[in-house]
Amino acid sequence: MDALDLARWQFGITTVYHFFFVPITIGLSLLVAIMQTQWMRTRNPQWLRLTKFFGKLFTINFALGLVTGIVQEFQFGMNWSDYSRFVGDIFGAPLAIEALLAFFLESTFLGLWIFGWGRIPEKLHASFMWLVHVGTVLSAYFILAANSFMQNPVGYWINPDTGRAELTDFLAVMTNPVQLVTFPHVVAAAYMTGAAFVLAFALWHLWRRQTPGGDLPMYRKAARLGAWTLVIAGVAVVGTGDVQGKIMTEVQPMKMAAAEGLYEDVPEGEGAPFSIITVGTLDGTEEVWAVTVPKLLSYLATGSLEGAVEGIDHIQERYEQTYAGSELTEVEDYRPLIPVTYWSFRLMMGLGFAGMAVGAAVLWRLRGRDGEEDRLTSRWWGWAGALVLFMPLLANSFGWIFTEMGRQPWLVMGLMTTQTGVSPGTTTGEVLTSMVVFTLLYGALAVVEVALILRYGRAGAEEVPEDASYDPRDRSDDDAYVFSY
Repeated sequence: MDALDLARWQFGITTVYHFFFVPITIGLSLLVAIMQTQWMRTRNPQWLRLTKFFGKLFTINFALGLVTGIVQEFQFGMNWSDYSRFVGDIFGAPLAIEALLAFFLESTFLGLWIFGWGRIPEKLHASFMWLVHVGTVLSAYFILAANSFMQNPVGYWINPDTGRAELTDFLAVMTNPVQLVTFPHVVAAAYMTGAAFVLAFALWHLWRRQTPGGDLPMYRKAARLGAWTLVIAGVAVVGTGDVQGKIMTEVQPMKMAAAEGLYEDVPEGEGAPFSIITVGTLDGTEEVWAVTVPKLLSYLATGSLEGAVEGIDHIQERYEQTYAGSELTEVEDYRPLIPVTYWSFRLMMGLGFAGMAVGAAVLWRLRGRDGEEDRLTSRWWGWAGALVLFMPLLANSFGWIFTEMGRQPWLVMGLMTTQTGVSPGTTTGEVLTSMVVFTLLYGALAVVEVALILRYGRAGAEEVPEDASYDPRDRSDDDAYVFSY
């Protein structure tokens, strides 16, 4: 492998690992805010216990997400200096605002929320977690705006004197058509992930605590909240994903064709099928056997069952003619790695639908009154909880793998190929060394993450005073309300 290959591997490893924590943080902040609001509304101490329990798990994920995200910034200058020089004027603007505005919003109010129990009026205190959630959503918006520019560059001009892309319309970058459909899709997927996190721990504790009474009603509340959020957010993911597919076909037709492995054009009126699973030749260019849904790809790409869909071969020929003659845009092959795009697209959808199915099954099982103690306490539901934790989480990761690998060989669509963005002065040995060091560091962080989650997750929700009320001016019961780590 050369420096380019290693730099791509390093960026992929660090990005996917960092993104494990991002959707959990976004989704869990919403659900913790809902739990605390429910406690204020009902004064039911079970909601207060759940708020503190999942709030602690949220804080662990937030801290790990912060640490892993720092590495991302270093890579732009270390491995991708030519890319940073070319589009830094545009790419850096939303990232700077994200750090200065959104991150400080969420980190500041998270600190106030953690240390404000019993010290701040409860309504004001509850608003802090809602502000943390707003901060996580704003962070997602600005970061996705930077990424959407790479998918569909807008609001710029190429300065002929410097050879750099320079920002001319910040509003255009913020309202990029790709951004406007990607943002709700990603946030809804994050809600699914946070909901699966809550549902997984609730199901595990319901299976673990099989004695009547006790904490079973509390964890059923958490399971119901997680399941409802999982199903509703899943429906939103399906709807926004449908719109996103049509925008993607307009701005990145090669990515849509690669998602199906469609090499030949499908003309108007014929309707392109979508394959659930395909067995092909070793080079992936010919189909041997497949299970398909007739005309579904045409609908996903165009909104019509009869719509025309361009094939990979035709798009390759068109790109060869369009981008020839420039060192920043000319490559021999404009096709992404088809097996990766094909299977990551299906794993993304399959795991997402599987998560929704578990959520729907939990809601069906929980229908009726809370007093029925035998529901969701069998070991099968414990296994379901263990699996549902990873379904939306991995679906998010496969979705990002598809999004970024499907863009290849472009670093910025139509402006710069990946091979021209790598740092010219970075050697193979330097990239390999940094990749090994960061991978080992991430491995250590993974051990810490799992240890902390198991420690606090297995312990469950702590007891609180029966009346679950307090006077912010009363210092006598601080220990009941302040976190201890």
